[in-house]
Amino acid sequence: MSDPFRIVILGGGTAGWMAANLFAHHWRGTAQVTVIESPEIGIIGVGEGSTPQLKAFFETLGIAEAEWMPACNATYKNGIGFRGWSERPGYEGYFHPFPSILDPHTAPAFFANARMRRHGEDLWAHPDRFFLPARLAAERRAPIASESFPLGPSYGYHFDAHLVGAFLRRHAAGLGVAHLERRIVDVAVVDGDVTHLVAEGGEEIAGELFVDSSGFRSVIHQGALGVPFMGFGANLFNDSAVVMPTPADPAGTNSATLATALKHGWAWDIPLTSRTGNGYVYASNYCSAEQAEAELRAHLGVGEEVQARHLKMKVGRVAETWSGNSLAVGLAQGFIEPLEATALHIVQATVEGFVKAFAAGGFTPEHRAAFNRSIAARYEGIRDYIVCHYRVNRRTDTPYWRDNAANDHLSDSLKGIMTCWFTAGDLEREIAEQGIAGYYAATSWHCLLAGYGNFPDDARLRPPSAPGADMVAIDDFTRRCALNFRDHRAVLAELRG
Repeated sequence: MSDPFRIVILGGGTAGWMAANLFAHHWRGTAQVTVIESPEIGIIGVGEGSTPQLKAFFETLGIAEAEWMPACNATYKNGIGFRGWSERPGYEGYFHPFPSILDPHTAPAFFANARMRRHGEDLWAHPDRFFLPARLAAERRAPIASESFPLGPSYGYHFDAHLVGAFLRRHAAGLGVAHLERRIVDVAVVDGDVTHLVAEGGEEIAGELFVDSSGFRSVIHQGALGVPFMGFGANLFNDSAVVMPTPADPAGTNSATLATALKHGWAWDIPLTSRTGNGYVYASNYCSAEQAEAELRAHLGVGEEVQARHLKMKVGRVAETWSGNSLAVGLAQGFIEPLEATALHIVQATVEGFVKAFAAGGFTPEHRAAFNRSIAARYEGIRDYIVCHYRVNRRTDTPYWRDNAANDHLSDSLKGIMTCWFTAGDLEREIAEQGIAGYYAATSWHCLLAGYGNFPDDARLRPPSAPGADMVAIDDFTRRCALNFRDHRAVLAELRG
């Protein structure tokens, strides 16, 4: 490894600055990191939610929540509430919780009840009553337990993506990361490796490692290196979004993302301290941009006074995340619609995985193929879980939903999951045997499949052969646990001081 090892990141945004901070942190004193941004190119900033892994990112950098959350209008996230994805009575909505240390007290009962109901026995198997995060979200409580109760759930965040990018840029400067405002007009490649970037005016910016964070344009990876793009259009129909903010809810601040099914896709509701982020992810083959905007306005109850922003999405991934001496992150690497807020999680996993693989190989490409396989598997594991949301939907009101329910472009992994569920098999064992719990664990799959009401029709259900879970005791357990968690808005106010 040369001294200094030069890392050049093309493009900032949340993904680029996350990568810059991680490289500067892990290779402090060894690498010189430079981020190049064009002042003419803005941040898309669609995603404003995260998985619990983002907490580990800030902890790795030693950044406290009280430092970054108020600066980014951030709120806490217990999980995702799904509304309107099923027409089956009693299953019109469900909650996808993040994991909790308390889950072993209730999840086995949920799994057992769900399996017996899949066998046709009339037991309670809607997920929401079994998990503390669902109760915390319903009561607008933050996932931060009191000092006397050291048993809280994991959690994610909602945030303003533009402000997070700016915050991480400032933090990176403190780690010695250089920031250049340049417009890059060419990428020089020799024998499959990038040698330097050429800025407008002829300036050459050389490095040993290049990181492509240039968004959907993928200037280095798909452009200069010609890395193929593998689209997910046959699996996921949505390719567009319309975005518009509304004021923060005066009645209180939700501690969960809401994903509401509409006619041709779904709408997100993301609560920030400053506003509510709203957007409609839809398939342009089923409705026009004008129709989508009108539907979102009707859903939100707002008129033309609220400005709308339209976006196109390139859904899929590059064939190789690490190609030559270039690493792709963010939208340059791939994009899966933000239904489960996985975008930043993938950035984090990519950079952390690369740092380990590169170092393990003596700072050579020795482990490049294995690294690329692991990232590809992560993308496909996340894709399959999101595809399942559409494939098992219980709506029949529009061609969009009917076509999704009939879509047979499924991976063998997802076919195995669905077969196991609908034949009343052991889903925990199926997930373990497939080795996919690292992407979504058994609880997530059970909540998704049970939450839509994918059980035999009520008329076919028979009395249970065994008592099943004591729902009164489970309700009491989650109720009493929730008493140790306070109002979300009050906790956020304390963070702001």
